[in-house]
Amino acid sequence: MRKNTPIAQYVDSRKALENLAQALENEPIIAIDTESNSLHAYQEQVCLIQFSTPTQDYLLDPLALPDLSILAPIFENPDIEKIFHASEYDLICLKRDFNFNFVNLFDTLVAARILSYAKVGLGNMLQQKFDVKVNKKFQKADWGKRPLTQDMLNYARLDTHYLIEMRTMLKEELKEKNYWALAQEDFNLSASLAGINNREPLPIWERVGGRHKLSPRQATLLNELCLTREELAKKLKRPPFKIIGNKRLIELAEEEPRSYRELEKKLLTPRQSARFGKAFLAAIKRGQNADLVKRTPRRRHSDVYKHRYEALRQWRKSRAEKLSIESDIILPRFIMEKIARENPQNLDDLAVVMKISPWRLENYGEEILALVN
Repeated sequence: MRKNTPIAQYVDSRKALENLAQALENEPIIAIDTESNSLHAYQEQVCLIQFSTPTQDYLLDPLALPDLSILAPIFENPDIEKIFHASEYDLICLKRDFNFNFVNLFDTLVAARILSYAKVGLGNMLQQKFDVKVNKKFQKADWGKRPLTQDMLNYARLDTHYLIEMRTMLKEELKEKNYWALAQEDFNLSASLAGINNREPLPIWERVGGRHKLSPRQATLLNELCLTREELAKKLKRPPFKIIGNKRLIELAEEEPRSYRELEKKLLTPRQSARFGKAFLAAIKRGQNADLVKRTPRRRHSDVYKHRYEALRQWRKSRAEKLSIESDIILPRFIMEKIARENPQNLDDLAVVMKISPWRLENYGEEILALVN
């Protein structure tokens, strides 16, 4: 932190929140970040929201102020630019917990990726641009605990303190390399959470790595074990992986232990067996007698779809290699899938499919059309 930097304002009262909203609505540009407790709670929630203006840093405590609706008009105001670094997770969490929507976004991570920075993590960018080293020990801290230590608050403050200056630097670089229009397009895509998979989530057991090697009966056991783990995690208010890991669940489904002794022999620690053994043994017994679970059918694509998709994939890979950038910057996967699925026959058709990506349509449209045709 630079010398003579004002002390960050901690916002945990209604009056302080109103003062914060008044300050932010008068700024043309603000930086934002969040801290959540995903590693320490069954139901993750936003536990801290950081703001920076060109002259002041703020740390907002949403656990003390559950109603933050006063900030919604600021986030949706197109005249106020909101800066994030790696915005996707923050936007998802803020939408989930407070139903916030964002307009006019600048994502410094997206900008750095377009500019082909080798290391785009915030810590790397801060060190490269400002010679600031971030203490990573707080990345996995429990942000739901109160009071937060001063070291934690200082760490959180750094997440936004330099973002406005970083944004200015990156914007100049984007303009110099004629990528500013592309960056604006991708900022808009980020703000709208375009490309986020909205399909119905798979059953819990089908999200466990290693499930494919299980027999139908073992998969049924795994389902019961997963449901039991969820119940225990919810009751104890902790993440499911802190009850028992996925690898152990697979082993339990394969071994089908029938007693505490068999549980402790090689599958569970004595502590796990004492606390959760009864519940898991009951789950195994249910799984041995339950109707077999059925795997969710995978979406099957036609051969012509696969041909179009592979042609587009190879094209964007080649394009990306020539420009020394990541291939999804050339063409995001969800747009590539949509083109392969819709099979546009002319530029007008392609313009409809790519309406959310006009820069790419203008620069790559004819190449893309030639590929799919």
